[in-house]
Amino acid sequence: MEKKQATAEKQSLFMRFLNGVERVGNKLPDPVTIFFALWFVVIAISAIVAKSGVTAVHPGTGETVAGVNLLSKEQLQLFLSSIVTNFTGFAPLGLVLVTMLGAGLAEKVGMMEIMLKSVASKIPNKLVTAAVIFIGIMANAVADAGFVVFPPLAALIYIGIGRHPLTGMFAAYAGVAAGFSANLIISMLDALVAGFTIPAAQIIDPNYTSTPAMNYYFLIVSCFILTAVGTFVTERYIAPRFDGTPYEDTGYDANAEVTPQEKKALKYAGIAMLIFVVIVVALCIGPNAFMKDKETGSLLAPAAPLMAGMVPLITLLFFIPGVVYGVVAGKIKNDKDIAALLYESMAGMGSYIVLAFAAGQFLALFNASNMSSLLAIKGAEWLKNVGLTGPLLIVAFVVFACFINMFVGSCSAKWAIMAPIFVPMFMLLGYSPALTQMAYRIGDSITNPISPIFTYFPVILAYAKKYDKNAGMGTIMSAMLPFSIIFFIAWIVLLLIFMIANIPLGPNGNIYL
Repeated sequence: MEKKQATAEKQSLFMRFLNGVERVGNKLPDPVTIFFALWFVVIAISAIVAKSGVTAVHPGTGETVAGVNLLSKEQLQLFLSSIVTNFTGFAPLGLVLVTMLGAGLAEKVGMMEIMLKSVASKIPNKLVTAAVIFIGIMANAVADAGFVVFPPLAALIYIGIGRHPLTGMFAAYAGVAAGFSANLIISMLDALVAGFTIPAAQIIDPNYTSTPAMNYYFLIVSCFILTAVGTFVTERYIAPRFDGTPYEDTGYDANAEVTPQEKKALKYAGIAMLIFVVIVVALCIGPNAFMKDKETGSLLAPAAPLMAGMVPLITLLFFIPGVVYGVVAGKIKNDKDIAALLYESMAGMGSYIVLAFAAGQFLALFNASNMSSLLAIKGAEWLKNVGLTGPLLIVAFVVFACFINMFVGSCSAKWAIMAPIFVPMFMLLGYSPALTQMAYRIGDSITNPISPIFTYFPVILAYAKKYDKNAGMGTIMSAMLPFSIIFFIAWIVLLLIFMIANIPLGPNGNIYL
């Protein structure tokens, strides 16, 4: 796809830099080839690290972590026997494919097109970007499903208003990924990180207690700040590079009139969706509710059926209305029609499946080498020994979390290592565990969209290729870099304002002890 060519005088230095990032990035080999090459890089480095005798003590468990030589006979045998499970166990694979059973059917039967036309017509064009960013930020409340469902929907919304689909897709992805630690509601992520923060704080103060809502006030403010900032970034840096340029025709006709039968079908599909939501809500009510964790009674616990079953629930949220729409619209007459739509929705996932295979093997090798844990522990020890104090220390900690997030994808895995080091350390300096946790969450979010090893980077790349067959890693990184940079600045300024004004981050979430 050719980008809009402005003269060098009219392009800002930063825009020329982004174009350069894209050109260089897209000259790299295909992402599948890169991930295959990284297998050998990780194996070679693991051998060097293991032979060097590099070790570290895990602050949470007290166990010694040593580098694992992936070139050893045992590790090569283990890798050979685990290739299939590395692929099938790649987290986004099942999530994407299962979600597409519902979302794909709803799209192929035509429901998504009609629904998005109806929605787009009611939102003023000037507010579409803000709405996409805001919904993207809120989408992290439904766990990882937000990464899979919302970006492709945003692409269709932008087509509907006559704009480039990648502008909308990247805005949505930035909202979900870079805004991962902002929301208006308490989610499973809040419970996960608090589960490591509170025990770490009890190392210093055995009587310390708090709740998953310790950052809630800050998260609410962040949601609106990032929506405004994300809208600015989209219109200032993303739209000029994509809007007005050609893209692959996917058959979506934004100008086609909605027929009375389609309106009727959409109405019945909406009723079916509402009934499904009511049933799910009813299953969440009561002391022994079906959707609650039987041990804790919480809806937000990772093991709670509501959280653990979020992917199939979202699949049904699309599948059931999709079938109802298809029947009423006359596009589904029997079970064979449903099966054909499911086959068709899966047919386009071939390139993603190949990419998931290569990425899954790389992540499995990287984790097996223990290099991710060694990097996090050694880096944390280095930052601890630097000797910084005050707000500068907090900023340095955010930067460190940003850096580590480029190499270790799991939020909870990183915090399991870092919380026992930094929460007690900052408590001794007079800072509350809530502040340390929030600083970590900012760093953990900001570099999500630009990290090639981020779990959902291959997902967004596969989606982008639907509209630009030449899209590569450079396309994604150049589009996401402005979000990461400006979100970082905005979030740091906001955190410093809270610190200087001594504004609580949430219930039991004071800045200072």
